[in-house]
Amino acid sequence: MATMQDNQTWSGRFNEPVAELVKRYTASVDFDKRLALFDIQGSLAHAQMLATCNIISAQDLKDIQRGLSQIENEIISGDFDWQLDLEDVHLNIEKRLTTLVGDAGKRLHTGRSRNDQVATDIRLYLRSEIDNIVGLLKELQTSLLDLAQHHTHTIMPGFTHLQVAQPVSFAHHLMAYFEMCQRDIGRFGDARKRVNRLPLGAAALAGTSYPIKREYVAELLDFDGVCENSLDAVSDRDFAIEFTASSALVMTHLSRLSEELILWMNPRFGFIDIADRFCTGSSIMPQKKNPDVPELVRGKTGRVNGNLVALLTLMKGQPLAYNKDNQEDKEPLFDTVDTLTLTLRIYADMMRGITVKPEAMRRAALQGYATATDLADYLVKKGLPFRDAHEAVALAVRHAEQKGCDLAELKLDELQQFSALIADDIYGVLTLEGSLAARNHTGGTAPNQVEAAIARARKLLAS
Repeated sequence: MATMQDNQTWSGRFNEPVAELVKRYTASVDFDKRLALFDIQGSLAHAQMLATCNIISAQDLKDIQRGLSQIENEIISGDFDWQLDLEDVHLNIEKRLTTLVGDAGKRLHTGRSRNDQVATDIRLYLRSEIDNIVGLLKELQTSLLDLAQHHTHTIMPGFTHLQVAQPVSFAHHLMAYFEMCQRDIGRFGDARKRVNRLPLGAAALAGTSYPIKREYVAELLDFDGVCENSLDAVSDRDFAIEFTASSALVMTHLSRLSEELILWMNPRFGFIDIADRFCTGSSIMPQKKNPDVPELVRGKTGRVNGNLVALLTLMKGQPLAYNKDNQEDKEPLFDTVDTLTLTLRIYADMMRGITVKPEAMRRAALQGYATATDLADYLVKKGLPFRDAHEAVALAVRHAEQKGCDLAELKLDELQQFSALIADDIYGVLTLEGSLAARNHTGGTAPNQVEAAIARARKLLAS
């Protein structure tokens, strides 16, 4: 009869060793070792609880603390010897601990399973990453505000259907993305509440017969409470899906902004220039300056969306409780964290490297009859029903198109052909500045309203 390798914690049940191909296929240590410091954090709290409950001795606790401290230093310094044969981060650390402190290391796993252990590690990891991501979102918001602050009076065309609609300030346009980021921060904060529940103590699926104190461990690890049902505690990955969904929305917002930056940098628009350090050239066309970073953000959004679908698909057919399928939750989750954090870091810097071209924006706003709605509003204020005003202005726009000029360039008698209500005060209404100033309400694009919005945003970030 073949003997099992003694480094497998479950080897006594089997008659032959695991095939080498199966080891490589089932091992997760190559990617889950990023959980190592969180695994140690959770183990220290678990050991403290075991000692408090007199399940292990005070000396065992001291030995475990000493051994885990050494292992932590080895991991941080890069000296830890990760072994594929030990399958995952948990067994690698446990084996090293046992080597260092003997039987005390073997007692550490009392009252827990790798099922509740890994669920705890992931939550500790994700809680930390959420806090980091929220900080990065605030950095991006600061970059948006800093750019907006200089352009409350910079006029650009606002678009619907990518056609010139009405004039807005560039600052107002940027503040729309500030609001998106603020919603993203709210979503992550909300998700964090569900991340921050302790699974440890659920053991494999049914809890443990040892007299443990789960609430004490939750307090030590700064969790808001414990997962109330042991089956759910070890099999729940809703929090990972929710995090990835929130991340996909952030990437979607950045992809939308990226699309605009790409368009605005095109010479046909010429609204902005992106700093050279975020662009590349062409191997054959020497004149090219390609906006590679926004293009990659746009592409990587599909990657994060794919991670969300992967996690949803992973969970959709699983019965309770833990299944080996759940090993596959980590790579999409880790990839989402890596992609999002790197994107946010580079985006905050890229926004600081944008040069705005106000003249080009203004020329574009003058090309699409952007103040036509202002003319309609003017007529309504004079007493004409809106639908009639709409028709009159449409005819005026057609006339201006035929002449190849803007509405503001039509003579007064020409404008009066479309409504006798039009007087010489119309020219103040038809200017781009007049159009912006007229939207003087909360959320409007009047410069003073945008400046107030920026001030509120600054206060919000400082709170």
